[in-house]
Order: sequence, then structure tokens, then C-alpha cells
Amino acid sequence: METPLRKMRMEKKLTMSEVALAVHCDVGNLSRIERGVQVTSLDMAEKLSKFFGGLVTEMQILYPHRYMDHKNTAA
Repeated sequence: METPLRKMRMEKKLTMSEVALAVHCDVGNLSRIERGVQVTSLDMAEKLSKFFGGLVTEMQILYPHRYMDHKNTAA
């Protein structure tokens, strides 16, 4: 399962380092945000959303599990 942020980064064929540099974020923090392990600040969610031109929303970044495809998970 992919978070919307990771899915968008992969669709744009960007490395984590490229995104982290553009939004002034540590690569390790971005990795945790992207995996849904770390909740980011509203400010960082806004920066990431703007970086991707609004194609991934702040809500999708702040609450990634609500937007993930859960079709393949066991019930």
C-alpha cells in the first residue's frame, strides 16, 4: 500500500532527496512522512502540496491512511 504522497512522488519520477531539498525537509523525516509513520506539521503539508501543484492535498499528507487503497488487505 502506498500513501498518496509516495504515489505522487513516484508518478513524477522524483527521488526523495529531490523533494526534501525543494521543501527544506530532512530526507529521513520525509521518508517517515511518506510512509505514514510520522505525522507532519501543517506547514510542511502545505509546502509538499504546493510543490506537487495541489495534486496531493494537505489532508492526504496529514491523514494518509484515510486515502490509501485497502482492497488488498485481509479483513
